[in-house]
Amino acid sequence: MQSFKSTHTNFLLVTDQMNNLVRIPQNPSRIISLVPSQTELLFYLGLSDKVVGITKFCIHPKAEVKGKTVVGGTKNFNLDIIHQLQPDLIIGNKEENYPEGIEILRQHYPVWMSDINTLTDAWDMIGRVAALTGTQDKAKNLLNAITLGFDNLSASISVNTAYFIWRNPYMAVGSNTFIHAIMTKAGFNNVFSPLHRYPVITPEELKKAKPQMILLSSEPYPFREKHINEIKLLCPSAIVKLVDGEMFSWYGSRLQHTPAYLQSLQQLILSEMGNHN
Repeated sequence: MQSFKSTHTNFLLVTDQMNNLVRIPQNPSRIISLVPSQTELLFYLGLSDKVVGITKFCIHPKAEVKGKTVVGGTKNFNLDIIHQLQPDLIIGNKEENYPEGIEILRQHYPVWMSDINTLTDAWDMIGRVAALTGTQDKAKNLLNAITLGFDNLSASISVNTAYFIWRNPYMAVGSNTFIHAIMTKAGFNNVFSPLHRYPVITPEELKKAKPQMILLSSEPYPFREKHINEIKLLCPSAIVKLVDGEMFSWYGSRLQHTPAYLQSLQQLILSEMGNHN
């Protein structure tokens, strides 16, 4: 692979969220996004014409992503396609992307990485991406809407909760994750918070944790109605709900819709808990 040869004359030296120094062209015009939620953010910021490459998991906004070149998945990039696109900025994420691929890309292109475990990290990412792309005004309005929504999110519930992202084996959400931060903000007390990241949970461990509520995410494993009874056999007294994983794990512009979703979920759960009593 040949090295990136920029036609730009003005550059910015910036620090990404992994504390890497990155030399980025001022006003980049050929951007590849390797993260679905950050892809959606770029389009929200009005950068559709500048986004040249996305992953196969970048599904929002649906109409706009259809015309973009797919460079592989978040864990396996097609380096030949990326080289053909000649990006002047690649945006990735520490958790979503595999380090070996990122290291290869860094040797040839400016790569800016996010590292997001809290809402504050997400807000910081949005602000920094806006600064990289000259879209600060749009980002300011977005951040105002997001922060107002979360400020108004009522702490009307406190329920011990397990959140599952995978099946065979069961994998739950532990601490030091963005989903854990969203759960906490909504009053869903994570029963597996003593564990780190995304622990494998045995049926015995789930029973021992005694969650009042179990949330089955729509992604990355596509939990469906048929899986509810499977979980109910392990925890018959728990409320088991299917939830929109994007609302818990996407940390870009989708966050403006998350508080309303969480409040609606709170109300539904409170109603069901009342019926259980």
